[in-house]
Amino acid sequence: MAARKKARIMLIGTGGTIAGRGASLVNTLAYDCSVLSIDDILADLPVANSIADITTEQIFQIGSENFGNVQLLQLGKRIDCLLKRDDIDGIVVTHGTDTIDETAYFLHLTLKSLKPVVVVGAMRPPSALSSDGPLNLYNAIVVAASPLAYGKGTLVVSNDEIHTARDVVKTNTFKQDSFKSPYGPLGFIVEGRPIFYRLPARPHTLNSEWAIGEIDALPEVGIVYAHGGMTDAIVHALIDSGVRAIIYAATGNGNVAASMLASLIQARKRGIHVIRGSRTGGGVVTRNAAQPDDLHDWLVADDQVAHKARILMMLALTQEQCSRKLQETFLRY
Repeated sequence: MAARKKARIMLIGTGGTIAGRGASLVNTLAYDCSVLSIDDILADLPVANSIADITTEQIFQIGSENFGNVQLLQLGKRIDCLLKRDDIDGIVVTHGTDTIDETAYFLHLTLKSLKPVVVVGAMRPPSALSSDGPLNLYNAIVVAASPLAYGKGTLVVSNDEIHTARDVVKTNTFKQDSFKSPYGPLGFIVEGRPIFYRLPARPHTLNSEWAIGEIDALPEVGIVYAHGGMTDAIVHALIDSGVRAIIYAATGNGNVAASMLASLIQARKRGIHVIRGSRTGGGVVTRNAAQPDDLHDWLVADDQVAHKARILMMLALTQEQCSRKLQETFLRY
């Protein structure tokens, strides 16, 4: 039997901790970010060439806290072009962990391809003892090169786990097991082999209604984080800034303090959509439960965390303004 040809993987560098360097072996939090190029990173992982035929491209060299709408669009459009090539079987993107879940979710909803796209980062720079970067990257290439990853949308690989971009969030500032999905990972990488146990249930990629090639700009969507004793000054500032929507990361099941109510009602009267989410990081915000959403013409974020609800709302607003249809989008995606 003829040996199976190696997959052809494009490895894209954008910076982040996985490209960082500290002054000593024990610097796991204090280090220079985005120092190494993608070629430098790959050169320190020669075993990766036994998995796939790898080519590289450096698109950015920034910490992911600096990712904005411009970077999302530029990265997405470039990956879209690469996925259309017959000589590329999958994409791996190295990325800072701060906003890796936002970028991955954006790609998950806008790329029109069955080919695997895997986003990967590291909690410790390559210069640190027990750096997770090399194994994370190796595993990401393994997943991107596997036929089992086809059709599953954008994936995030970390700490031997395979997560769907729809669910995964960063939950810790420094631990290597920071990335969690509320319903668990899709699968694991065991001894260099990806094993899947479940599938993404919500639409993505080919079944999504957004295509990166058709999006040239993203509307501004702001986030307000609720806390005890807050004033509504930030809501008024967002109204004046020209945002198209406000994600309200509320307490509990989307509870809105009396001090915030008038300003959020005013925002909607000014044509700004208001989406009630929760700062808890888990669970479903129920429509018309904590607030009369029908009366105020507000939306609820379902189970999505605020920063990913922002990604979904930006995309939704490129095509739709109707509150009912926007609410259906949150309940569907």
